[in-house]
Amino acid sequence: MFKKFEDKECVTGVNQAKSTVQKGIRASLLKIYPHIKDYIDQIVPKKGDLKVVKCREHIEILASAKGEPLFFRHREDKYVPALKLLHKFPFLAPHMQVDKGAIRFVLSGANIMCPGLTSPGARMTKVDADTVVAIMAEGKEHAVAVGITKMSTDEILEKNKGIGVENIHYLNDGLWNMKNVK
Repeated sequence: MFKKFEDKECVTGVNQAKSTVQKGIRASLLKIYPHIKDYIDQIVPKKGDLKVVKCREHIEILASAKGEPLFFRHREDKYVPALKLLHKFPFLAPHMQVDKGAIRFVLSGANIMCPGLTSPGARMTKVDADTVVAIMAEGKEHAVAVGITKMSTDEILEKNKGIGVENIHYLNDGLWNMKNVK
C-alpha cells in the first residue's frame, strides 16, 4: 500500500478534524481496539488538533497535532495503526512473530506466508481472519510491519500454505518515511 508512497506527490489535502468528526473517529477506534480505552486520550485527545490527511488511491491518514501519522485506512475500511504509533503503544495490535529467514522479505514489503509463521522461531497470537496484527521479528524488540490476517491462526496452522498475513505497512516504506504534516 505504501511501497511507492511519496508524501509530496500522494497527499492531496490536509484538514483539521471538526470536534464531531473527531468524536466519531475516537468511537470507531474504541470499537476496533477496545483495549486502548485507558490510552485513547494520549493517542487521540478529546480536545486537540487531529489532522485528516487525504491521499491518492482513497487512503486517509489520521495525524496528531504535531503532524505525526497515527492511523490510516483505505476507503471506508477499519483504521490501522502506523508503525511509529505501534512502537509507542505495542499492545495496540496482537503480535505475530516471523522467523529470522522471513525478516528481509517482510522489510521489502512481501506478504507473510504461512510457513514463516509456523516454523521454529515464529510465534502466533490466536486471532480470526481479517484482524490487524503487528508483525514482530525473531530477536527484535519492536514491530517491523503491520498486516491484516488472511486466515485465522487455526487455518494457518492447518493449511501451512499460502499468504497468512497481508503486509500493508513496514519499516522504511512511504508512510514510515513521511514527514510530519503541516
